[in-house]
Amino acid sequence: MSRTRIESLLASFPKLIPTNTQHTSIDTPDVRYVYQPLEDLYIVLITNKASNILQDIDTLHLFARVVSDMCRSADQREILRSAFELLGAFDEIVSLGYREQVNLMQVRSVLEMESHEEKIQDIIARNKEAEAKEELKRRAKQLEMQRREQQRRTTTTGAGGGNYLGGGVTGYSPVPQRFDSPSIPQARTSSPAPSSMRPPAFKGSGMKLGSKKTKQAELLDALGGEALISEDMSAPATPAVSSTPELVIQKDSRGSLPAVTPESVHIITKEHINLALSREGGLESMELKGDMNLRVADPDLARIKVTLLPSSTDFGSELQFKQHPNVGKFVANKERIIALKDPARGFPVNQSLAVLKWRYAGKDESYVPLSINCWPTPSNDGSCDVNIEYELENEAVTLHDLVISIPLPDGSYPTVASHTGEWQLNPSSHSLDWSVPLVNAEERSGSMEFSVGGDDVAAFFPVKVHFVGQGNTVGVRVGSVTHVDSGEEVVFSEDATVTIDDYSVV
Repeated sequence: MSRTRIESLLASFPKLIPTNTQHTSIDTPDVRYVYQPLEDLYIVLITNKASNILQDIDTLHLFARVVSDMCRSADQREILRSAFELLGAFDEIVSLGYREQVNLMQVRSVLEMESHEEKIQDIIARNKEAEAKEELKRRAKQLEMQRREQQRRTTTTGAGGGNYLGGGVTGYSPVPQRFDSPSIPQARTSSPAPSSMRPPAFKGSGMKLGSKKTKQAELLDALGGEALISEDMSAPATPAVSSTPELVIQKDSRGSLPAVTPESVHIITKEHINLALSREGGLESMELKGDMNLRVADPDLARIKVTLLPSSTDFGSELQFKQHPNVGKFVANKERIIALKDPARGFPVNQSLAVLKWRYAGKDESYVPLSINCWPTPSNDGSCDVNIEYELENEAVTLHDLVISIPLPDGSYPTVASHTGEWQLNPSSHSLDWSVPLVNAEERSGSMEFSVGGDDVAAFFPVKVHFVGQGNTVGVRVGSVTHVDSGEEVVFSEDATVTIDDYSVV
């Protein structure tokens, strides 16, 4: 069937629904509609008139159970959010127009399977990328050594000698210093010594830029931050002006988190947060997804059970848990034990198994891990005073590499009066990146105050937030691991991280 034919059949369906009737099927001269109300929506199965209607009704009911199982509610927004997962489930039920002999549990099992081949390919790809980066560093260091050698020869024979132009014995022409041009003599006045390994970043109160766009500011915008690259090419990947936080996170998703040495029983807990705060206060939306993976390296420890610590946060019924089909039913408010349904069986050895998943979607601001308060105040002189502060709300999570990015009005540069941590300008997005290396229960808050030209309050939003957390926001932390037979405690290691998909103040 062509796409236009399907769209035509679906467009005519609402006109054919009879009123005040209990029937859930409609026969037309060409096709048969079998449908079922799903709150405000309909789930419709279109078949030919020669098909078995009893089988069609059974298939339709299975579709409805899959939708109810995968979506919190049957409204359009929730279904669109889970459209990709629903498509995969429907493809397992019907293949090439024919019903597959599967039930709801089998569909769940198929959707939760992990591909071992895909993991191997990911590991190979990461290894190739790491090798390419090492080769790039090696070649950059080699070129830098050639450049320094050529500079020494140039100094010996004279700056205007043929070695500078021809490259001498090595055949390598040294690259002129970026700020040797006489037209921009002031561009390096605030940088450290040329031999410094640290790039000259715009941070601290030592460099104050006014609200007017100076020649130096115009130069920075034109060069897009490239002019601030360190002269020492032995560290080519260290920018002076911060790159976008997304690129930093993709480069190393763990950031400054301490490494965890895996034991024979290793448990990895990962959470992903998608959150939007309102600039007026309150929470616009929040979605949290997490999973727990268990890996057993010793066959003698395959028959174990994991006991979680009691949760200090009550998420109520909005926090949904889903366990592996072979794992016993997990009830968050009871024993909080993860173990196999069959005690005689053991967990797979040397294979990572996703034993538990959870999801939360709601608007309760008490669940926000970090609150941000950005308060721009226009002045009478055409500038704006901005006060911004953060505070850790969930002490179960320790934040590393916190970066708060505040957009700036076009053509204006800030004068920072006070701040916690460090700050620097991001020319690519024309924003002020405020970075704090660590936020925990002891150092849970910080503030910054700066002034900048422009009186449009909306220009300072959206504020973007990035961090890597150590811990768990919903309290899924391991208390103990014990052997099923003897009850003896087993030494385990746990790696619990929280990452950001999108965290902003809009």
